[in-house]
Amino acid sequence: GSRGGGSRGGGGDLPGRTLMVVESPAKIATLSKFVGPEYELLACSGHVRALPSKPGSVAPDRGFEMVFEQAPSKGRVVQALVQAARRSSAVVLATDPDREGEAIAWHVAQLLAEKGALSAGQPVRRISFGEITKSAVLDAIGAPREIDMPLVRAQQARQAVDYLVGFNLSPILWRKLPGCRSAGRVQSVALRLLAEREEEVLRFAPSEYWRIALGFGPPGTPAGEGAAEGGLLEAEPTTLRGEPLGKLGFAHG
Repeated sequence: GSRGGGSRGGGGDLPGRTLMVVESPAKIATLSKFVGPEYELLACSGHVRALPSKPGSVAPDRGFEMVFEQAPSKGRVVQALVQAARRSSAVVLATDPDREGEAIAWHVAQLLAEKGALSAGQPVRRISFGEITKSAVLDAIGAPREIDMPLVRAQQARQAVDYLVGFNLSPILWRKLPGCRSAGRVQSVALRLLAEREEEVLRFAPSEYWRIALGFGPPGTPAGEGAAEGGLLEAEPTTLRGEPLGKLGFAHG
């Protein structure tokens, strides 16, 4: 996106009408009161692109390259965004201020560019606000920024692991446990850790061993008091015939 300034309130330095994209349709009525008629507000209702559930959507052998496609359910939403972007002088991406919101903003910008909805030099800016109040929204409009690509990549990394784990494990899960929907990146790994630990416990063979402690002191020194209390000085052997003694050094038999 292009970086640019903006003044507090209204359309700032942007001539004509500006398209503001938010995630939730429920926010539009309130935000419209804050920004005025020079902004056209549309909701993308979450992600507009997704990883298709087919082989090759994530390619680990090509630097984990990811292939995104327009979400099948977002045809009308995307069409409305494209038409609005074409008649706007600028686009402001006001999706949620979190990792997912940053990724959604990036996908909207990518999709608009792919569909030829952005003219040469048309500003595409990212703003974020933590609360829906007039001051917070106008402050955000006055401080547009670039899309935070490290945040986008963090979301994509989570998405790639979801795909790589779920795409390979889910079919197995469906066969073994009918009715299960998918295998997730967290519970799958956690289940493996539990299974491996349980197998380790089952393989454990108990062994009898002895602890030998030697007490040193003058004749008549009470045992069990410890040297600090005037008793025997206890010591344990650490080697036997030149070899170090482990925990099972004096094992039974």
